[in-house]
Amino acid sequence: MKKTIGILAAFLAPLALAQGQSINLYNWSNYIPPELLKQFEKETGIRVNLDVYDSNESLLAKLKAGATGYDVIVPSDYMVKIMIDQGLLEKIDTYKLPNFKNVADFSTKPPFDPKREYSAPYMWGVTGFTYDSARVPGGKLEDSWKSFFEPPEALKGQVVALNDASDLYSAAAYYLGFDQCTEDPKQAEKILEVLLKQKPYLAAYNSDGTIERMQAKEVIMHQQWNGAAHRTKEKLPTAVFVYPKEGLPFWNDNFAVPKGAKNKAGAIRFINWMMDPKNIAVASNFTGYNNSIKGSSAYFDPALKTDPAVNTPANLTSRFRPNKICSQKAIDLRDKVWTRLKR
Repeated sequence: MKKTIGILAAFLAPLALAQGQSINLYNWSNYIPPELLKQFEKETGIRVNLDVYDSNESLLAKLKAGATGYDVIVPSDYMVKIMIDQGLLEKIDTYKLPNFKNVADFSTKPPFDPKREYSAPYMWGVTGFTYDSARVPGGKLEDSWKSFFEPPEALKGQVVALNDASDLYSAAAYYLGFDQCTEDPKQAEKILEVLLKQKPYLAAYNSDGTIERMQAKEVIMHQQWNGAAHRTKEKLPTAVFVYPKEGLPFWNDNFAVPKGAKNKAGAIRFINWMMDPKNIAVASNFTGYNNSIKGSSAYFDPALKTDPAVNTPANLTSRFRPNKICSQKAIDLRDKVWTRLKR
């Protein structure tokens, strides 16, 4: 009887400790499996309430406007640095958490948070574009940003660009041979010219629903993250993800805790839990992206391991261009281009 009571107490302990607790997760849309959040709740007794956004800039604007209802957010690399500098993140000393031992070496000391005091790794990937080979002239397009920014006339109105200033601006910069953090107004003007020339071919600027839009054949080409491309091919086998030869943005997304989080302890517990190889693998299998946790690939679905959109061929990795922390002058130029583009 005592043994039975002991087992029952051990089972109920997490629920008793966290009874009534919840954390509010503010994440990119369609970027974490609901069943994983339920598993976390089952194991800890902490409920996760999910809200979503479509760009780093939307996230930043929400926090700067005074939003205080979130406990965990998922900013990209460069945005982590911006938020640290603006005092928008809580110090959580990720490097001290038990599961930090699982983080791969390349992600333990990133330039945007060298000591991992404010962030923990989530997913990483690249931003290229995907097209439906069954519906493009000749069935194949050049692996160049030219195919995206100057598409064939037959694709007019059948192309979508991400509603993301950083990814779209960087892609245009690489196409022209410029640095993503250019401080030259003349180069910024040329980037704007490329984007304005492309605009008549676009159906929209939209970062939501990129997978569903392609699968439903609403459009023929979509600027996409490689994980979204992997998931697109699950129902559209003719989809082709392109690694443009001029270079493409390489990014990584991270967990962080915004300043003033009401349940900082619960947020840290969630972040530590997500650095477990089995847990993060469930997220990778859902999102279609790689992660920075050692041992997680042992739990990947076979389709994830073999898709070249996720496991980049060795001869193409040189095309990756890691996101940089741009100067304020470079950011201001990009913002001006974006504002003029979206008029």
